[in-house]
Amino acid sequence: MSHYESMSYQEQGLSPGGRLRQLLATGKTLVCPGVYDGFSARMALAAGFECLYMTGAGVSMSRIGMADLGLATQTEMVDTAGMIANIDPKTPLIADADTGYGTAANVFRTVERYITAGVAGFHLEDQVVTKRCGHLKGKECVTLSEYLTRIKAAVEARKRRGSDIVIIARTDSLATHGLGEALRRLKAAVEVGADAVFLEAISTKEQLEAYCSTFRGSRVVTLHNMVQGSPQAYKITPKEAEHYGLGIMLYPAVCLLPAYVGITSALRALKGGLVEDDPEGSTPAQIFQVCGMDEIQRTDNEVSDWVQKFEAENK
Repeated sequence: MSHYESMSYQEQGLSPGGRLRQLLATGKTLVCPGVYDGFSARMALAAGFECLYMTGAGVSMSRIGMADLGLATQTEMVDTAGMIANIDPKTPLIADADTGYGTAANVFRTVERYITAGVAGFHLEDQVVTKRCGHLKGKECVTLSEYLTRIKAAVEARKRRGSDIVIIARTDSLATHGLGEALRRLKAAVEVGADAVFLEAISTKEQLEAYCSTFRGSRVVTLHNMVQGSPQAYKITPKEAEHYGLGIMLYPAVCLLPAYVGITSALRALKGGLVEDDPEGSTPAQIFQVCGMDEIQRTDNEVSDWVQKFEAENK
C-alpha cells in the first residue's frame, strides 16, 4: 500500500491536498497543463483535465509583463493561485512556489497562504532567491543545508496548519552540480518530509532513467517537466511516462506558446490592415460559455425567482 493509499480521505468533502493525493494513489501518470490566469484555467477545465498546474513563468509574463527572473512576488503568486484554484475547487491545482520568496520564515508564510488559497500541492526549489526560469542558462543554487531549511519550513507549516497539501521538492542543481548531487539533494528533501521530487531540466534519456530508478519502489512520487520548445527538456509521451513510473507530468507552456503564436499572428494581421474571422468559427459566445456564462445566468435566475416569490408572498 502506498503512502497515499494509506491515508484515509472521505469521498465527500476532500481537501484540495486530499483530492490530489487520491489521484496520485491510482498509480497513473497525472498530466497537468500549465495555466497562468483565469482564461487559460477555464479552457483547461473545459478540456477535462483532472489536475492543473500554475506555471510561475506564465504568471510572471501575464500578470506583470516580465520574464521569469524571480520578479513575481509572493502576493502576486498567491493571489493568482487562489483565483485559479477556486474556479473549480474539485479540480486540484499544483502551483509553482519558486524559492519560497525569502528566508525560512517567508517559506513558512508562503505555504500557509497557499493552504488558505486552496492550493493542492506546490514545488519548492533550491535556486538563489533571485532565481530564473529553470530552462535558462546562468542559474545558481543555494547550499544543501539552505535548501533543506526551506523544505523543513514547508513541512512545519503544513503540520501546524493540519494540512495535507502535497510538498514537491524541486532541484535545479543538475545544471550546476551534476546528476549525482541533484539526486542526493532530492533524497535528502524526502528525508525531511517532501512527498514528491522534481528534477528540473532533464535533457537525456540516461538522466531520466537514473532519476526514476532512484525512487522506483518507494512512496515518493516523481515528476517530469515537459517544457515545449526547450532543448533542456527530454521529450516523452504520457504513455512513456507511465512506463518510467512517473507520477506527474507538467506541461507548463501548453497554453502559453499557442497564445503567443496566435495572438502575435492576429496582431500582425491587424497591423497590416487585415482582420479575418477565426477559421474554426469561434465566437465570443463560445468563449463566454467556457468562462461559466451558463452557471452565472442560472444563479442569477434562481435568485431573481426567489425574490419574485418572496415579494409575492409578502405583499
